[in-house]
Amino acid sequence: MRLNQVPANIENGKLNIEMDLPEGNSPFCVVYCEGKAKITFLPEHGETKVITHQGKVKRVKFDEGEDF
Repeated sequence: MRLNQVPANIENGKLNIEMDLPEGNSPFCVVYCEGKAKITFLPEHGETKVITHQGKVKRVKFDEGEDF
């Protein structure tokens, strides 16, 4: 699985996430819905789409490519 759950809490209207980041400058995305936060690292070449249904996150889709 590419999505990994991270501990998150809301205090004073702010979302707080504490996690260790790997070395390097890899871009990542945190998706939050219904009290759960999940992190995914973005592909080097491609698209990452967050799919919602009725105001909730349903799935995250990845479409990757490679330079020719």
